[in-house]
Amino acid sequence: MLKKILIANRGEIACRIIKTARKMGIKTVSICSDPDLNAPHVNMADEYLNIGGNTSAESYLIINKIIDAIKKTGAEAVHPGYGFLSENVNFRDEVQKIGKIFIGPPSEAISSMGDKIESKKIAKSAGVSVVPGGLEIVPNINEAIKQAKEIGYPLMVKASAGGGGKGMRIAFNESELKDNFNSAINEAKSSFGDDRVFIEKFIEFPKHIEIQVLGDQFGNFIHLGERECSIQRRHQKVIEEAPSIFVDEKLREKMVSQAIQLAKAVGYYSAGTVEFVVDKDKNFYFLEMNTRLQVEHPVTELVTGIDLVEQMIRVASGEKLSLRQNDVKFSGSAIECRIYAEDSSKNFLPSIGRLTRYIEPRGKSTRVDSGVVEGSEISMFYDPMISKLCAYTKNRKDTISEMINALDKYFIEGVKTNRDFLSDILQNPKFYNGNYSTSFIAENYPSGYDSFKTEVSHQMQLYAVATFVNYKYLLRAASISNQLKGFNKTVDNNWCVIDENKSYDASISFNNFNKSYDIYVNKKYFNLKSNWNIGYPLFSAIIDNNLSYFSIKRNGPRFLINHKGALHNILVLSERHSELNKIMIPRKKEDKSKFLMAPMPGLLVSILVKENQVIEENQPLAIIEAMKMENIIKAEKKTKIKTINCKEGDSLEVDQIILEFD
Repeated sequence: MLKKILIANRGEIACRIIKTARKMGIKTVSICSDPDLNAPHVNMADEYLNIGGNTSAESYLIINKIIDAIKKTGAEAVHPGYGFLSENVNFRDEVQKIGKIFIGPPSEAISSMGDKIESKKIAKSAGVSVVPGGLEIVPNINEAIKQAKEIGYPLMVKASAGGGGKGMRIAFNESELKDNFNSAINEAKSSFGDDRVFIEKFIEFPKHIEIQVLGDQFGNFIHLGERECSIQRRHQKVIEEAPSIFVDEKLREKMVSQAIQLAKAVGYYSAGTVEFVVDKDKNFYFLEMNTRLQVEHPVTELVTGIDLVEQMIRVASGEKLSLRQNDVKFSGSAIECRIYAEDSSKNFLPSIGRLTRYIEPRGKSTRVDSGVVEGSEISMFYDPMISKLCAYTKNRKDTISEMINALDKYFIEGVKTNRDFLSDILQNPKFYNGNYSTSFIAENYPSGYDSFKTEVSHQMQLYAVATFVNYKYLLRAASISNQLKGFNKTVDNNWCVIDENKSYDASISFNNFNKSYDIYVNKKYFNLKSNWNIGYPLFSAIIDNNLSYFSIKRNGPRFLINHKGALHNILVLSERHSELNKIMIPRKKEDKSKFLMAPMPGLLVSILVKENQVIEENQPLAIIEAMKMENIIKAEKKTKIKTINCKEGDSLEVDQIILEFD
C-alpha cells in the first residue's frame, strides 16, 4: 500500500481525497497557489508546498511545478482529482517518467477518451451508439456554418479537450452559431489550453444519464449504477441524483453493458464515467467518457456504500478489485446540489468575496463536501463552486424533503449563492415527478431566479416567525435595561407586520401549558415552539407540530427571513410606529440606466461596440471573463453608445462603469 500521495488539486476535492487517504493510513501532500496559501486543503494535509502563481494557468496547470513538488516531498503517487490536469496525458506520462504512480487510468485511455472526436470514433467502432456529427475539428466559423448545414440545427459547439461544461455552446440558428463559436474557442483555450472545437447534433429534450464504471489492471470490471445529471445550466451540472427516476431496469442493463464494453475497448482501469444523452423515447447516445473521478461521485458512494477514492488508490497500487458485480448492493436515494458563488437574480453571474459567516448543515442524512471555512475567499481565479451538499434517505421523496431542509440550514454570508435557486428547483413539480430534460433551467428560469420575487404559500408562517423573533429581542432588551419587574409588562403583545407595503395585524402570547407561543397573524393561528438563541442566524422551530428551518438577519425592526428559497424583507412595528411609517417619504433610487456597469470582478476580454454606435436590444456589448467562464453582456434596449470608459484587458471591479449610453 502507498505511504504518501500528493494531491494535484485544490478546494473540496483535495479535502475529499485527504479524508480517504487519512482513513487508509496514507500521508498526504497538498500543493497551493499564492491565493490558496491558507486554504482548508493546505491545512488538512500532512504537509504542503506553495508552487506560486495566482491563476490556475500559473499554478495548478503547470506540469513542471507539480513534478518538482513530487520530487521535493518524496510522494510515491499523485491523485489529480478532477479538472486541472486530471485528464492531461502529458502530466500522467511525466509522473510515470520519474517512477511515480498516477492514481487514474492508463495514458492510452486518457488520450483516446480525452479527445471527444477520437472517443466518438472508438465508441462507434466498439458498437456504442453515438450522436450524429462531431467526428472532426472545425477550424473556423465558415467551416462551422458548412457543417451545420449538413448536420442541421440545433447543434452544439464543444471543446475537443473539454469537460465540466466549459467551451460548450448551443446554436439554434446560423446567427447564434456566429455569436457563440468564438466564445467556445476562447473558453476552451482559457480552461484547457486547447482551442480545438467540433460541432454535433443537439438532441432536444434530452436526459443526461451517466454510468459509473470501475476496473482494475487485470481486466476486471464492475458498474456502480447510473446518475441522473439533467439539471444543468450552460452545460454545467447543478443537481445530480442516483438512481435516476427515469431509468428502468431494461434501459439500465443496455447502458451499463455499453459502458463496460467501451471501457474494455480502451483498456481502462480505475474509476471512470461513461456519459450518455437519452431522448424521451429512451434511445441513448454516447456523449463522452470522463477518465477521472466525477464531481458528483458522492451520490454513487451514498447508494452503494463504496468509497470510490479508496478504490482508485487500491487499483493504482496494483490490487485486484475485491468487489464483484453481485457484491454491489444499491439502496436508497441520493441527491447532490452544487453550491455556487453566483448571483441567481442577475442571471447567475459569478459572485466574488470573503465568507464572512459560514455554517454548514449537519445531520445523519446529509453530507457536505467543501473546501472552504468561515473567512475563506471566493476568488475570481478559480471555479465558483463552494461545496457539494448531499442528502440520502430510503426513497426519493424523503431525500428531496431532506435536501430542502438542509438548504434552509445552510448559512453563507459574504457572497451571493445559488442556494435559494436550488431549493426552488427541488420544489418544482416537474423535478419532483422526473418530468424534465437538460433544458429545464433554460425553460423555467430564463432570466435567473430572484428570491425576493418568489410566490410562496407560507407567507403567514414567515410573519409569525418575524413576530416571535422581534418579541424575543425586545424581551431581552427589556431584561437588560431592568425594565421587567414582572413578566413582559413593558413589552407589547400586539404588532404590525409589514411586507411590501402590506400590513398584517399580529399578536403573540406565551402558552404556559405547553411552554410554547400562540401567535395570530390576521386572525390565522400558529403555535410555535423554539429553543433559538438570540443573535444566531439560523432559526428552527416546531410550528403547528412541523419542524421548519429559517435563516434570519436583523436590522432593528427589520428582518430578512429566508425559507425554502424565498426571501422576505419584513418590518415589525408597533401600531403607533406603523401609522408613522405610512407617512415616511421613500428614498429615491439612483438612476443607473445610462451606464453599463461590471456585474462582477473580472477581465474585460473584449468590447464589441464603438462610441456613437447605435445598438439594438439584446446586442452583445462586452465579454467579461471571471472564474474561468466567459460572460457576454448584452444591451437591455435600443440606444446609442456615448462613451467607452474601459479598454480590453482591463481588470474590472464590481459596478465599475464600462461604458455610458446616450
